[in-house]
Amino acid sequence: MPTDNIRTYDVIVIGAGPVGENVADRTAAAGLSTVIVESELVGGECSYWACDPSKALLRPALFRADAAHVPGLDPAVKGPLDVAAVLAHRDRMAAHWKDDDQVEWIKSVGIDLVRGHGRLTGEREVSVVTPDGDTVRLRARHAVTVCTGSRAALPPLPGIEELRPWTSREATSAQQPPERLVVVGAGVVGVEMATAWQALGSQVTLLAREDELLPRMEPFAGELVTERLREAGADVRFGVSVVDAKRAGGEDGKGGGEVRVWLSDGTELTADEILFATGRAPRSEDIGLDTVGLEPGDWLTVDDSLTVTAVPGEWLYAVGDVNRRALFTHQGKYQARVAGSVIAARARGEQLDTGRWSPHSSTADIVAVPGVVVTDPPVASVGLTTREAERLGRDVEVVDYDLGHVAGAIQYRPDYRGRARILVDRERQVVVGATFVGPGVDELLYSATVAITGEVPVERLWHAVPAFPTISEVWLRLLETRRDS
Repeated sequence: MPTDNIRTYDVIVIGAGPVGENVADRTAAAGLSTVIVESELVGGECSYWACDPSKALLRPALFRADAAHVPGLDPAVKGPLDVAAVLAHRDRMAAHWKDDDQVEWIKSVGIDLVRGHGRLTGEREVSVVTPDGDTVRLRARHAVTVCTGSRAALPPLPGIEELRPWTSREATSAQQPPERLVVVGAGVVGVEMATAWQALGSQVTLLAREDELLPRMEPFAGELVTERLREAGADVRFGVSVVDAKRAGGEDGKGGGEVRVWLSDGTELTADEILFATGRAPRSEDIGLDTVGLEPGDWLTVDDSLTVTAVPGEWLYAVGDVNRRALFTHQGKYQARVAGSVIAARARGEQLDTGRWSPHSSTADIVAVPGVVVTDPPVASVGLTTREAERLGRDVEVVDYDLGHVAGAIQYRPDYRGRARILVDRERQVVVGATFVGPGVDELLYSATVAITGEVPVERLWHAVPAFPTISEVWLRLLETRRDS
């Protein structure tokens, strides 16, 4: 890289989503000059095409589902959702796809912003092509952090470009409900978007290649979500995949007509839109990985300090989805806090503390990753599932309880249906996994996360008294069930 027209910083962050923002915030707070590079909207996927808009679509559906079963409220909420109002709220939560507030925050904490496509060009060097075609050259004294996230992965279906399918981006930003929507995929995005658009008036057909929904979670989670989707009118099919799909020509002559879908079981569907929720891929195909000996398009492997292991010199970091450790915004922000501490310590010449649960170790990625699936009913989980424990050879006690028997749950919704499960490590006598399914359980998740990360002995949990009548009383019922068994 020529030495003229180079801007030098202590830290360069590629990607200004929540993860990149948090890395930059931590390094700037540590007194390191920091620049952040972004090719799209500052705030990233979560703010505009994932977490915020998707939950804005889903919350009205869940609140109505609960209110419709509460005596005194049920007659008032029997009608359909106000679609225009829901979409307007979604637009507000996505800041109308403008990043002015996020940019203002970056400036307020002393971080520089360069808009454009950033690529590595060598050790500690990044070249940015700006929207007007200029090139900005950056050099880092200490660290370059890749926070480019992930994108929807489409299946290798012939002619998929002409099909113009929805991905998670279109599903969270659509300006009107399609009359008929086919959702392909049994994971979180698939079931959440099926829940949202069915509630907003679409006739949804959900196709699962597996024989259950949410296959990475406890089986009862997928069973309860399937039950409610079908009650809401969705067509949920298992053991099928799309073998071909074509979009007819629309009135504009540009292929805006209906979609015909052929399935592996020989059946055929017709829809207005098709959403592929079939996984994620790293946004790393065009960021200059080849200039530092890495393969473009690959996930970036890191150690617990978030340092890229295949690049010598401890200057390149990968934080958030792009390292594939835990594809959640909140987990990426946790990693960002760790990475920021690591970068600051190394810049000061300090020895890292990389022990378990230390400031410089992203331990929770392995032990306690919390996640909530905002469906009807919601699903909340953290730590191991039963299948994961079996795969890892962990000796655990499985303790189940019917959430519908908890007084607080009945107060929440008289016909409450739900289930709770904890896994207890037999040798260490601590909780290592928890899953809750039912209305309101998302607010139970932090208590489970604290129990697991804090490695609280089960006997001590007896002294954590839940208030009556709240859904959190399920903790006492789980402990009693374990004792009595």
